[in-house]
Amino acid sequence: MGQKINANALRLGINKSWKSSWFAGSKDLYSKNLKEDLAIKEDVRKAFKQSGLETVFVRRNGNKIEVEVTVAKPGVAIGRGGEGIEKIKTELTKKFKRSVDVKITEIKRADTSARIIARSIADGIERRQPPKLLMMSYKEKAISAGAKGIRIWVSGRIGGNSQARTIKVSEGPVPLHTFRAEIDFAKETAATLDSGLLGVKVWVYNPPKKNEEKK
Repeated sequence: MGQKINANALRLGINKSWKSSWFAGSKDLYSKNLKEDLAIKEDVRKAFKQSGLETVFVRRNGNKIEVEVTVAKPGVAIGRGGEGIEKIKTELTKKFKRSVDVKITEIKRADTSARIIARSIADGIERRQPPKLLMMSYKEKAISAGAKGIRIWVSGRIGGNSQARTIKVSEGPVPLHTFRAEIDFAKETAATLDSGLLGVKVWVYNPPKKNEEKK
């Protein structure tokens, strides 16, 4: 079951939280806000693709929308003189016709972030780098950075083969059935010319947070 279900969704309310924070008083307002959230996150992902994007959190307060973006390279996201962040603010405010504030924060340990690892491997595959070498490289980086365990899968017509297969690399424990385990999961897609679409899945087992160690 642990491999079939999104490990983040499985832990919501335990050690994971939702990526949006707001309350809708009616069904119509809920669907409208949800649609806006998905559009905002898609636009932010495109704008900060080169910044090592990890998470996009949307918070609503009245008629104002706050977007908190966590990246590995905040300097690239903000841009020279703040032009990068001002550009995305203007575009979102104009598109949704309400005040949209964007805040950039830096991730503390990028080498143990499943999202950044998956996206980096997908980008490397799109640049025609060998998937196996990429997986081994990022696995070693994650373990060296303090991860207790990691599992990486790359699936598809790897190398242009006619039959799809899955390459698997892992090290250390990854307890997917333990709900309290700090499992970070992400999946990305690499678009290639000779192999079509390749799927990248990453599970990272991180040490428990300090407040959970006391329990």
